[in-house]
Amino acid sequence: MARLRLCDCASGDVVEDVFVISNKQFSATSTGKFFIKAFVSDASAQITARMWNATRDIFNAMPDSGFLRIRGHVENYQNNLQFIIEQMWPAKPGTFAIEDLVAHTTKNIDEMFAKVVELVGSIQNRHLSAILQTYLDDQELMTSFRKAPAAMSMHHAFLGGLLEHTLNAMEVADAIIKFYPGLSRDIVLAGIFLHDIAKTWELEYQCAFGYTDGGQLVGHIVKSAIWLDQHAWQAEQLLGEKIPQNLVDVLEHIIISHHGVPEFGAIKPPSTPEAIAVHFIENMDAKLMMSLCATRGPDVGEGNWTEYMKAFNGRLYRPDVAPAEIGEGEPIESPAPAKGSAPLPTLDLKINNPLFESAAQRKK
Repeated sequence: MARLRLCDCASGDVVEDVFVISNKQFSATSTGKFFIKAFVSDASAQITARMWNATRDIFNAMPDSGFLRIRGHVENYQNNLQFIIEQMWPAKPGTFAIEDLVAHTTKNIDEMFAKVVELVGSIQNRHLSAILQTYLDDQELMTSFRKAPAAMSMHHAFLGGLLEHTLNAMEVADAIIKFYPGLSRDIVLAGIFLHDIAKTWELEYQCAFGYTDGGQLVGHIVKSAIWLDQHAWQAEQLLGEKIPQNLVDVLEHIIISHHGVPEFGAIKPPSTPEAIAVHFIENMDAKLMMSLCATRGPDVGEGNWTEYMKAFNGRLYRPDVAPAEIGEGEPIESPAPAKGSAPLPTLDLKINNPLFESAAQRKK
């Protein structure tokens, strides 16, 4: 029998299945009765759970974050669903599928990672290339990079999300850099690859998503900058020469400024063209993913409008008002000219834009 996903639950549903439990807390009511509060989640949603008349022994037997078979019911509390736990047991291996419980990318991990490696390998500056190669050579780090989410809940909050977000942003950058002469492709691609690399260290993602102690105390921005100094030193050993300090400074600046403003965690505002590019490109990918999940995803809810979303300072309109009407793979044909009319002329158009002319062309 197919499991009932949390996103499909309604008040009154009785449920028994394996879920991820996390963030457990042992508390007491105003009357002195003990209860357990936690989060219960599967790949579709996370909701608050409570177990009334609990004991310290029950609390201690629960994992801090892990899989449990839970029996209980769903009820409405202050317009939010909560899961009332009645009984819990250890989840026996083989009785559940990980993909049902932990959100994960729908894209091919190996193919995405190979494309990231290809883009990193296309960087021409030997100092940059040497620095990035030290990251790629760290097998433990790259294993985590392939698995980590990009965030707890905001965007790409699923296994493989960090890799997907990084590749999306790198491919967008590679596509648009040609329109901006003078912008360093090498610096932008390197900055995007490194901007969130310490999310692998900041977040916990074995079962439920959470922050590590170091993630709470230091955060991925500072840690990524610290790592860069360490990897630059490793690159110097490989090359047998000094990495220019201004190159390291510019990369660190991209890392510490990519959130844009202090309100969102930036230590400095973006102050180079490349830092500005990285900020806008990675932010665009994050915001588009958030907006599409809220409006065009499989579990978007009902109605034309989303709830208020802080990231967008308002609600989003859901309908796609111009759906494609041509089948995939079908050619788009121009309308035939009216009977008796002259055929449409073929125009050989050339667009001249001084912005994209080379210096040699302008001298002619």
